[in-house]
Amino acid sequence: MHKILLAEDDNDMRRFLVKALENAGFQVSPHDNGLSAYQRLREEPFEMLLTDIVMPEMDGIELARRASELDPDIKIMFITGFAAVALNSDSEAPKNAKVLSKPVHLRELVSEVNKMLAA
Repeated sequence: MHKILLAEDDNDMRRFLVKALENAGFQVSPHDNGLSAYQRLREEPFEMLLTDIVMPEMDGIELARRASELDPDIKIMFITGFAAVALNSDSEAPKNAKVLSKPVHLRELVSEVNKMLAA
């Protein structure tokens, strides 16, 4: 079973994503901010980081950068309402990260997660 670390500060969106991913057969560890997600990443390995970009305490780009330092093979996907400005060319985000725009459709999310984990 694939393990996904989820960082999303919006409670409803986080619950929605957890339910969708668990129904698709993934093991999900949800966190409401980047800092707590990063602390969890330091405790155990995950195959994928699924994160919002705009969050309190530590934003998703910083979280992704630190996650890549801990595990260069971790897959990273951003879910954001700010995709157009999220990953500009001078962004510190890992270059192989995928970006999905909110609102995200469940089928698209599960499909993209499956594609990234299979790659």
